[in-house]
Formats: sequence, C-alpha cells, structure tokens
Amino acid sequence: MSQLIEHALTVFMAFFAIMNPIANTTVFASLTGSMDKSEKTKIAAKSLIITFIVILLFSVLGKSIFHLFGITLPALRITGGILVFLVGYHMLQGKNSKLHTAEEGNDLDVAVSPLAVPLLAGPGTIATAMNYSAAGGWQEITVTILAFSTLCLITFICFIFSTNIISLIGRSGLSIVTRLMGLILSVIGVQMIIVGINSLITHNLS
Repeated sequence: MSQLIEHALTVFMAFFAIMNPIANTTVFASLTGSMDKSEKTKIAAKSLIITFIVILLFSVLGKSIFHLFGITLPALRITGGILVFLVGYHMLQGKNSKLHTAEEGNDLDVAVSPLAVPLLAGPGTIATAMNYSAAGGWQEITVTILAFSTLCLITFICFIFSTNIISLIGRSGLSIVTRLMGLILSVIGVQMIIVGINSLITHNLS
C-alpha cells in the first residue's frame, strides 16, 4: 500500500509541476479578462473537461498505441523525459515553454486552444501520463487518472478564483512558483531519461 501511495504522490507532483495551476491561472485571467463570471466558469469547465478526456485516452490507450506503432517503453521514457526537461528548463528561466504556447492568431475557442491544448494537455503532460500508466497494469492507470482528475479540480478552482489568486501572490510570487515547478520538472525529466536508458541497456543485455 505504501508503494501505491508513493506512486500516487509521484504522479500527482509530476502533473502538478508540468501543468502549474498557479502560472496557468494568469494565462486564463488574461484570456478571459473581459468576460463575466458565468462565461469564465464555462470556459474553465470546458477546457478542463477536454484536458481530462485527452489525458484519459492516452492513459488508457497507452499500451495499445505502443503496439500499434511499435513503440517501446524505454523510447517513451527517454523522449518524454526530454520533453518534460525542456518544459522545466524554460520555466527555470521564468519563461513559458514553446511546447505549451499557442500560436498567435488562433481563432479557435480559447477553451480548446490555447487552454486545453497545448497549455494544459501539451506534449509533456501526455508523455507523463503515458509514462506512468503504461509502466504498469490497471492499478497504475487508475492511480494516474485519479491523480490527474484531482489536479483538474484544483486547476478549476484556481481558474474560478484567478483574480483573487493573482492579487494575493503578485508577480514576484508567481515567478518563484514557476521557477520552483521548473526545477521539479527538470529533475523528473532527467529521472525519466535515466530510467529509460537503464531499461534499454537491461533489455539489450538480456
């Protein structure tokens, strides 16, 4: 049971760092600044429902996608680790990663883009979900989904109270949170790469 709890905390922290609800709250506030309370609530709910569905699909279908395209778990861990590290590296510098930034001039519903994709369900988030769910059985998949659903709920609350949160932490506080999450992400990314390389070496030697 302790291993399962440890796994759940690890998955949650990985998702929390890569989605960074506090930093994304400022993006949400800037995109919905002219909207009223009900419109903001609808946008927040829609974006997070889409995000959850995307991550749910990749978590459940992770192994099937592996078999379909002939992808190995070490390859996913190494590639996912690189993506996660890059996001964390940019955050350490106080910048938004290009992996989680939408192109200007996008006319799609802001709940779909840039909020759901690529801001919340970007390549790094998808790679993280597939890495943690594909490494085990249904128990690991369930833990991954539950951890992500909890984070979606936290993010929804942050979005709803975005004005209050931004006023409370200020610009300097936001910078500190972003850099801290960037450090955590960078470490998680490196760990994913190390595990992937070790798995590849072990597989080739066996």
